[in-house]
Amino acid sequence: MKKLLVLGAIAGGVLVFLKRSKAAKAESELWREATAPAGNNGSAAAKKA
Repeated sequence: MKKLLVLGAIAGGVLVFLKRSKAAKAESELWREATAPAGNNGSAAAKKA
């Protein structure tokens, strides 16, 4: 029973870590777009044009 609890806690910790990591990446992307110079949003399409 203890092993299941430990395994559940580890799995929960991994899920929380992945969720926070994804949220941090999304926020970073928004800041990058918001602070890009005018006329250049920093995307690959804009770099090719």
